[in-house]
Amino acid sequence: MRYAVIADIHANLPALDAVLADIAVRGLTGRVLHLGDLVGYAPWPNEVVDRIAGERIPGVAGNYDSTIAARADHCGCRSSSPEEEARSHESFTWTLAEVTDRTRDRLAGLPFRLDVMPRGGHAGGPRLIAVHGTPTLNTVYWTDDRSDDFCRKMSAAAGARVGDLVV
Repeated sequence: MRYAVIADIHANLPALDAVLADIAVRGLTGRVLHLGDLVGYAPWPNEVVDRIAGERIPGVAGNYDSTIAARADHCGCRSSSPEEEARSHESFTWTLAEVTDRTRDRLAGLPFRLDVMPRGGHAGGPRLIAVHGTPTLNTVYWTDDRSDDFCRKMSAAAGARVGDLVV
């Protein structure tokens, strides 16, 4: 079974529209998952969340989503410089003020984790385990420079078995 997995849309509605159009061309409509960070940075947070809800695309909360929903002081984002950190905080403050209560409620309702059983709940087989960041915390980054030991620990934390896929 093929799925389209999208992530880190960050309120960029034109980009989301283009990706959803491409997914439709590929015949994957109805088999799309999102890995969070629907909001932040770009100027369409409410519209992106509405589009995802309207398309009934299941997914998980990214760090930006959960911190906006909780009205936190920081997005939990990682910055590479003090200047980037300042811009990130400015964007976060803007997004906090811009999102509607409806958007905030939708973000608050996103689960931390989503397990998909492509063969259905009645059959065994591999699972697709969807998280944002790591299976332990959505503000911990699982980047390509992480060690094999880190990957094994995160897979174990997810309860992954041989054949499962953690995304």
